[in-house]
Amino acid sequence: MDKLSTLSRFKASCPFLGRTKTSTLRNLCTSTSTRFPSISLLTERATNCPVMGPALSVRSKEIVAGYASMAGNSDIEQIHKEKGVNIPADASVEMCPHASAARAAARMADDLAHAAKGKEISSKAAAAAGCPFHKAALEQTAKAAGVAPHPVPVSTASTSVSSSAHTGAYDYEAFYNTELEKKHKDKSYRYFNNINRLAHKFPVAHTAKVEDEVQVWCSNDYLGMGNNPVVLETMHRTLDRYGHGAGGTRNIAGNGAVHLGLERELATLHRKDAALIFSSCYVANDATLSTLGTKLPGCVMFSDKSNHASMIQGMRHSTAKRVIFKHNDLDDLENKLKEYPKETPKIIAFESVYSMCGSISPISEICDLAEKYGALTFLDEVHAVGLYGPRGAGVAEHLDYEAQLAHGENPDPIPGSVMDRIDIITGTLGKAYGAVGGYIAGSDDFIDMIRSYAPGFIFTTSLPPATVAGAQASIAYQKIYLGDRQLKQVNVRETKRRFAELDIPVVPGPSHILPVLVGDAALAKAASDKLLYDHSIYVQAINYPTVAVGEERLRITVTQRHTVEQIDKLVAAVDQVFTDLNINRIKDWKALGGRATVGVPGEDDVVEPIWTKEQLGEETATTPKTLRDGEKDVVDPQGVFVARSRFDHLLGPISGPLRSGYQVAAPAVTPNTTTSSAASVVPKTMKTGTKLMDFAPRARDIPVPPPSKLSAVA
Repeated sequence: MDKLSTLSRFKASCPFLGRTKTSTLRNLCTSTSTRFPSISLLTERATNCPVMGPALSVRSKEIVAGYASMAGNSDIEQIHKEKGVNIPADASVEMCPHASAARAAARMADDLAHAAKGKEISSKAAAAAGCPFHKAALEQTAKAAGVAPHPVPVSTASTSVSSSAHTGAYDYEAFYNTELEKKHKDKSYRYFNNINRLAHKFPVAHTAKVEDEVQVWCSNDYLGMGNNPVVLETMHRTLDRYGHGAGGTRNIAGNGAVHLGLERELATLHRKDAALIFSSCYVANDATLSTLGTKLPGCVMFSDKSNHASMIQGMRHSTAKRVIFKHNDLDDLENKLKEYPKETPKIIAFESVYSMCGSISPISEICDLAEKYGALTFLDEVHAVGLYGPRGAGVAEHLDYEAQLAHGENPDPIPGSVMDRIDIITGTLGKAYGAVGGYIAGSDDFIDMIRSYAPGFIFTTSLPPATVAGAQASIAYQKIYLGDRQLKQVNVRETKRRFAELDIPVVPGPSHILPVLVGDAALAKAASDKLLYDHSIYVQAINYPTVAVGEERLRITVTQRHTVEQIDKLVAAVDQVFTDLNINRIKDWKALGGRATVGVPGEDDVVEPIWTKEQLGEETATTPKTLRDGEKDVVDPQGVFVARSRFDHLLGPISGPLRSGYQVAAPAVTPNTTTSSAASVVPKTMKTGTKLMDFAPRARDIPVPPPSKLSAVA
């Protein structure tokens, strides 16, 4: 914010700053250059400036010279001795603030030099661009020479290389700019923060600056399975055996044993005949609904008003008629179904957990209507798989919790159960399972039909083997281990309770979704920024079109690996930000008549969770305890054994400590930081095979009992 206030002082004198929106400047300030990682995008732009370019070059050299003078001082050892600084034998540059700062300065100078290379701008060109400093310099030079200054053409904001090069053609750049300006005006322009989640410090990430760490509170990696050690181990082993890419589409070289194994895993998870994996669940929904809607003669699709964009697009891409029913409104749905003969092909498309409000659909009742009016049911379990049910199959499984638990790993359906009554289930591998990809599950013929006709499946490169194997390991692990799901729910309940005590408006719902209502796009962005910059907490603001205008929010994700202390910090930070920005609390929304189900007269502010106390283990005193800082998260040995056993036939049996950390030998010589040559930083020999890898136990490694001491689970 200090940078922005400083920049704003020069808006009147600098043409670039004057015509650039403050929001754009904020984005340029906080975004790292992709080509020159030690400087920001704004600094890279500044190297083009005839004023700032030379100034940056001079300043960077001064900084380097300042550090170099101290670095070359022959008395450095004496200084360390006088200050009581003891250098350990394994000391590195990062351990010394002076040395690391010197290296950073050298990198910045190198990046600035490369960024400015070949970008010298003449005074005439700068003046033509509207630079007042160079215009004045040209006038003074002309005056001193006793000649009239040569007139300089003044450029306008509308002039561009594109339009001058294509006179009379459509101005595409102006079109792009106009469309972006609309997003800026309605405050719905999206800013992407540079967040890099750390595998061994979940839920911590670093920002564009590696040394700046933040707590992540909005990731869809709901259970932290993206860095579960048995998942990482499986991915490493698969990568060494099968390489990186799949090699083509499923029809051409991309149909491997790991892909077929994952589809069998998913089919048994939902107790369906078959499953089919896609590159994402967006693609799965789009491809499936568009194919069904086009192939079924005269099909009518009934869509919940709050459905995800992937489902909406799939229906639009089909030739079917689309009918929208009010969110979770059974009466409205039935009234619309009545309008069509029973023999007319119909599909009711809906979600189990709606990700922006946290509501859960009446699945069983919708199945009743589908049977009554002759419709197929298409259930999106994206935000539910891994999180609900005794095996993590989603809300449909959770609704028959005891029966599904007793059925164990039997792949056959339970006749009459909610999950059995659903015709088509879609899910994702990219949320609770911590991977990437999507899938559908259903009858053999249905899956084969989509496989044979859906362009989104046929013409897409297959998912990489390591990704697919990691996803299967994650699903197999979560089928066995219930503790992660239970503890996540415990932490969600506690955080909701703490917010309620502070009158912070959480959209009420029975699920794990925790949406904090802000009600204004600009305020939501400001709140997100303050949490990030003032409190090192990352929560992304959600605005239109993801949510309706006026219902903007902060969507907070609480995981089972957030600690007591981290929850304390989050609650205090959100409370402080609400105070600082004067954001409406529950009492304020009540005074306004309510919004987004918050503060609505006659409505409950709290909704009973779908997980019961018995399912959480409260009645048997088996509920997992929230972690404290410094405590290790639980890795279940039985889940590890089962996940490993899935790959015995492909990767060979494995036992003993988990090998989740693989190391590559570092180069013997410290790389030269002032050169961009790749040869200077890459070791001559890369140890990628398992025999050359360092399998020494890591801090997160856990002992796993030998298979003989564990009961085998099919």
